[in-house]
Amino acid sequence: MDATQAVPLLVASQLTKSFGGTPVLRAVDLEIGRGECVALIGPSGSGKSTLLHCLGGLERPDGGSLTFDGQPFAELTDEALADLRRRRLSSIFQFFHLLPTLTAEENIAFPLRLLGLDRQIRESRVNELLEQTKLTSRRAAFPHELSGGEQQRVAIARALIIHPAMILADEPTGNLDSTTGNVILDLIESLTETYETALLLVTHSREATRVCHRTLRMRDGQLDHAD
Repeated sequence: MDATQAVPLLVASQLTKSFGGTPVLRAVDLEIGRGECVALIGPSGSGKSTLLHCLGGLERPDGGSLTFDGQPFAELTDEALADLRRRRLSSIFQFFHLLPTLTAEENIAFPLRLLGLDRQIRESRVNELLEQTKLTSRRAAFPHELSGGEQQRVAIARALIIHPAMILADEPTGNLDSTTGNVILDLIESLTETYETALLLVTHSREATRVCHRTLRMRDGQLDHAD
């Protein structure tokens, strides 16, 4: 392992967050290495989604520090944080969040269009991910023409198209049956390994944690090891 790999990709220290005076995150410490896959489990209302939003730059913590690839979030403007999300951080959601007027191919390519990458690069990456997610024959289909599993595969391809350093996945199998959910988990495991992408997987399912290197539990806004 070289020196760069030895430095954690993401470091959260003593993160706190409250809403309406009610503490949601209580002095959370977390480190995730480059290419490391971490599962986060815990009951509803324990603070998992709030932590995910803070780590993704969608919410500013009230206290503590957060560093991504050596860059303190506190030093970034809202515009710089948005740019970081476009280039280095991707998200996968329970309800897919595909653009309904775009085909599968266009949904996957959309992040690259936002970055202004030229057509040749876009087409090359899209074709590669369509093949890896077994969606080549469905490239021209609109979201309403796709099954839930197919929609999530499009969402995974869209998340990986920028070759992010990290993916934040919020219950990616929560809207799928168990068989389809296992297929999606296997795909996430395979592709994050292929692209050497770190993963934080928020889930209610212990089964889903099998694709991760370690598992953390959140309870009442605090983290501990679940293994």
